[in-house]
Amino acid sequence: MKTWFRYIKPYWKYFISGPLCMIIEVVGEMFMPMFMAMVMDNAENKGIGYCIGVTALMILTALIMMAGGVGGAYFGSKASVNFAADLREDVYRKVQTFSFANIDRFSTGSLVTRLTNDVTQLQNFVGMLLRMALRSPGMLIGGIVMAVMLKPSLSVILAVSVPLLLLSISGIILKGFSRFSNVQTKIDGLNATVQENVTNVRVVKSLVREDFEKEKFKKANLSLKDANMSAMKTMIWMQPIMTVFMNLTVLAVLWFGGNMVVAGGMKYSELSAFITYVTQILSSLMMVTMMLMTSSRAMASAKRIKQVLNEEPDLNDLLAEQKERTVQNGDIVFQDVTFRYYKDSEDAVLSHINLTIRGGSTVGIIGSTGCGKTTLVSMIPRFYDPDEGEILVDGVNVKDYSLYHLREGVGMVLQKNVLFSGTIEENLRWGNQDATKDEIRTAAEHAQADKFVSSFTKGYDTDLGQGGSNVSGGQKQRLCIARALLKKPKILILDDSTSAVDTATEAHIRKAFAQELQGTTKIIIAQRIGSVIDADTIVVMDNGCITGVGTHEELLASNTEYQEIYYSQMEKKEA
Repeated sequence: MKTWFRYIKPYWKYFISGPLCMIIEVVGEMFMPMFMAMVMDNAENKGIGYCIGVTALMILTALIMMAGGVGGAYFGSKASVNFAADLREDVYRKVQTFSFANIDRFSTGSLVTRLTNDVTQLQNFVGMLLRMALRSPGMLIGGIVMAVMLKPSLSVILAVSVPLLLLSISGIILKGFSRFSNVQTKIDGLNATVQENVTNVRVVKSLVREDFEKEKFKKANLSLKDANMSAMKTMIWMQPIMTVFMNLTVLAVLWFGGNMVVAGGMKYSELSAFITYVTQILSSLMMVTMMLMTSSRAMASAKRIKQVLNEEPDLNDLLAEQKERTVQNGDIVFQDVTFRYYKDSEDAVLSHINLTIRGGSTVGIIGSTGCGKTTLVSMIPRFYDPDEGEILVDGVNVKDYSLYHLREGVGMVLQKNVLFSGTIEENLRWGNQDATKDEIRTAAEHAQADKFVSSFTKGYDTDLGQGGSNVSGGQKQRLCIARALLKKPKILILDDSTSAVDTATEAHIRKAFAQELQGTTKIIIAQRIGSVIDADTIVVMDNGCITGVGTHEELLASNTEYQEIYYSQMEKKEA
């Protein structure tokens, strides 16, 4: 309950006002049958004036009930919407603290479902709870009290039917809970399928895999349908069972009550009022049933949301000893670093890495695909932490920096270039929100992006499609480089980020780096030796290990792996 109370506390006035308004409606429900009985009993004796007076009282009661119902619905909506908004924001904030490993544990599709569908299920439940929590029990208790006061002997029927009905409903709810949990899991799978397809639609179309993706979606959709049907097959019994019990109870009241009326032990007006109270009691039970049905799904969603809120990020800076420290020089040292993506795996992605990178220097990293180049540089801004060893930046363990200051000092252009919906300028400002127009243009010039941006009709105000869909791969890479340059980092990491750029443009970019980023440590991961040939130091990697460190000439003379890469590329070039 502690988890949810903090979302209730700011809106406690709404959470209290809503149910109180519904109580007004319940009180009116209790008096209405009495007013009706009064008219039926006294209409003949007391005349038309009495009937008009009681009718006016009934109209006034109905208006007060309406005000209570509207107020209850309004305050209930205010409370549930605010509850859901705050909860959704907290879940989103928590996701932002997750490491890559945390996100992998949930999957992107599952996190999307929890932020949307699961929160909506809780919102619906809270809204219904506020409208029904006091109204339904109030009607149930009030109806029973009034029925017993009216005719205790006839109320024995309720003592039999109500417990039997509650037992039947409880059995259905318990059976349905696990099935609703399964429904939410299937929604995860469907969301993941849709997200993957839409995000990678160009790949799907280029490889003519539409039919495969349709079949994949069909399977996920059918799986969700089957899960829903399984849950519904259980829950659909509720309404028929309620109806059967209601009709049997009313029939029993009519039978025994009718005999009492014939025998003179009960008035027609009393029987009519008693039937009304029985109907109210069973209607309130039906409301409780609906609430329980919603709660079974909401409980499944609540459990999934709590899993996100209670998840501890793998990476944090709670124990950082120098949180105010910023990156100043860009010196980097890897000391006997070993890393595994899966902690129980015997094979390490990186094994006993020892490497020193001098601040302000240019370092090239080259090696075969999958040898650990990207993982190595991802440890500098602490996207991952090593299993063994440590990484020092400016002589300080990266774990002793605050994550903000460490990552603020590191600019990174990833293998997968990501742009966001919005204009080119808005995308570049991700590097520095306060950058001036001149700074944006200068960064674009250094990244060799200004020329093609200026050729657009709207220039830097050109709107990019989702993910930068209306610019080429090479243009996207250059915009991402410009964005990183705007950050003015002390360490700049380019992870194969010029692969879609021609060699002449790449040479201009390297020249701009050499001239404009002299105080910045530049780490360039590349497949082409031409991209790193002029680096101060070149690091050769193979199978998670460093096999050579030196200049181009030194490695060409002494390193087998470097020689193989160099000569294979030279042969292709000559061919």
